[in-house]
Amino acid sequence: MSLTKEYIAESYRTIQDEITKGLEQLDGQALFKEEIWERDGGGGGRTRILQDGHVFEKGGVNFSAVHGKLPEAIKKAFGVDDEDFFATGISIVIHPNNPWVPIIHMNVRYFELNDQVKWFGGGIDLTPHYVIEDDARFFHQMMKNVCDKHHPTFYQDFKTWADNYFFIKHRQETRGIGGIFYDKLTPEKTNLSEEQLFNFSCDLARTFVPTYTEIVNRNRNSNFGAAEKNWQLLRRGRYVEFNLVYDSGTRFGLETNGRIESILMSLPAQANWAYDYKPQPNSLEEHTLSLLKKDINWVV
Repeated sequence: MSLTKEYIAESYRTIQDEITKGLEQLDGQALFKEEIWERDGGGGGRTRILQDGHVFEKGGVNFSAVHGKLPEAIKKAFGVDDEDFFATGISIVIHPNNPWVPIIHMNVRYFELNDQVKWFGGGIDLTPHYVIEDDARFFHQMMKNVCDKHHPTFYQDFKTWADNYFFIKHRQETRGIGGIFYDKLTPEKTNLSEEQLFNFSCDLARTFVPTYTEIVNRNRNSNFGAAEKNWQLLRRGRYVEFNLVYDSGTRFGLETNGRIESILMSLPAQANWAYDYKPQPNSLEEHTLSLLKKDINWVV
């Protein structure tokens, strides 16, 4: 098989269909609304948004395949002189109604400047409002399973990468319990072919629905009250802070004249900020904060 950018884009488009179908079945009420958009400068995508569902308050499953001239700021950041680029991928963020159900994010992407400069990136990470340790272990085991299928060091390497990437420096806490994250993977860096790296990205994307379905179904009927809801909104605030201050995908989308509604679909419908909030001693909220650290070994 000759791996082309068109084939990669079409495969990601198919996976978007699979994931939106799986999430609609999981919610059981809401359906995704689709918008087809075109980018000034080249390419476009399909934005799919679900709102006011039984399980999910807001969620997005976006596909894009864009091309054109690379802005100077991105050229400088990448350390390249080429102007023409192609990028395709899937980006997902889900914000649930129930505070006991975690936020989840996934992204798989492919970037190409020319025949010599091209790479894969992506990952899945989980952001619980309340860290449930059994769920954290299950999630990381699922990530390890898909990594181990393709490379013996991917899980540990990419878990460490996620711990460092999804870190809110000004809070000195991780965004959630991490997961795996990788960027600029090439055959030279991994001893895998382009086709093998592509297959890894597809397998990772197809791990999303079974992994999140299990975690949602464990917690979707858990009781909560005003205190838990308030904590959820505060944790969402931390999520917003990371995405607007540090997230490279958000910056890339804004600096390449991407579609603003699609770029900011990662933000929740509601979030709170409280001045100098301190959880009660020995509370579940305090326990969660104690687990928002790097280098926790979730897989025994």
